[in-house]
Amino acid sequence: MQAQVKLGRIAGISIGLHYSWFIIALLIALSLAEHFHVVNPHWSPATLWSAAIITSVLFFLALLLHELAHSLLAKARGLRVREITLFALGGVSQIESEAPDAKSEFWIAIVGPITSVVTGVVLVGLAWLSGVRFGAEPTTPVAAVLLWLGYINIALAAFNMIPGYPLDGGRVLRAVIWWITRKADRSTRLASQIGEVVAFLIILLGLFQFFTEHGNFGGLWLAFIGWFLLDAARNTYAQAGLTSALRGRLVSDIMDRNCPTVESYLNLQDFVDGYLLRSGLRGYVVVQNHEIVGLITPHEVRNVARDLWPQTSVQAAMLPLSKVRTVLPETPALEALQMMGRDDINQLPVVRNGHLEGIFSRAHVVRFLHIQGALPGG
Repeated sequence: MQAQVKLGRIAGISIGLHYSWFIIALLIALSLAEHFHVVNPHWSPATLWSAAIITSVLFFLALLLHELAHSLLAKARGLRVREITLFALGGVSQIESEAPDAKSEFWIAIVGPITSVVTGVVLVGLAWLSGVRFGAEPTTPVAAVLLWLGYINIALAAFNMIPGYPLDGGRVLRAVIWWITRKADRSTRLASQIGEVVAFLIILLGLFQFFTEHGNFGGLWLAFIGWFLLDAARNTYAQAGLTSALRGRLVSDIMDRNCPTVESYLNLQDFVDGYLLRSGLRGYVVVQNHEIVGLITPHEVRNVARDLWPQTSVQAAMLPLSKVRTVLPETPALEALQMMGRDDINQLPVVRNGHLEGIFSRAHVVRFLHIQGALPGG
């Protein structure tokens, strides 16, 4: 999940917001403003909305704290964490490599809910110290913000501990299965399957509430959450199959040794007409005097105005070799795929000692998996 709004970096981790986060923030603000108005009708509109908006903003910080707990512990365990993205249903830490063992997976997964519970208990305790008693509604805006933030954090921890992968509870379950079976791939598949069952139950419960409680939109929201979890569980299951099929494979096992090349002196118009449109390939290695000098894809072509194509050489438009990510033939295929995902690219030249030996691309991976029978239709 990609962030549309970049907020900065913490401990080297990029922090961002998905556009859907604004939806949940707005819903929380509207719901709390209505609730505060019902229980404290004497509050002014400014007070009502200030308390509701402040609670929504601090909810963002609570989500961020939850995800930072995951990410910082992952980094402490030697894993690479690229980004934290907050979205409508919470947040996701983009950890680029797998936990090395079941113990690490368990603690990385459970530290988020623990952080949320501790945060929630502290906030509820502060609300209690400010005069709020169990079962009673707070009468001051500060106490209301503290109490509801406490409730939200505890609810966040409870929701994340649902044993449905890829929620934290599902990851904890995966760690336990991994510890028992000693097989990471099998534990991922089993946790994902359990996650699908849990997601189905949540969808059914949401739809039941919607149709039996006079159009309860809370039930519809619950069904949407279940659908999201179902999709995530299925994607995780597919990812586990891909990881299993590629484990132990090298780039040289998958790459295409018939490398598409183009001479650097060719103009873009001839390149598009004679190469891109005819072949349907997504990228070409640019050569000059039999040496690799760069890479050109439709992305680089689109950066040049169409009326300038006849006057622009491939060399002028290409991505220079110094900026091209390359891999060795003995690079693990999974590592190369992670590199492509991290840099948002579709192919990697395979180079040894300055000589091009092949091209490794997503298309080649898909073809390999079909041949191996790891994808439908293979």
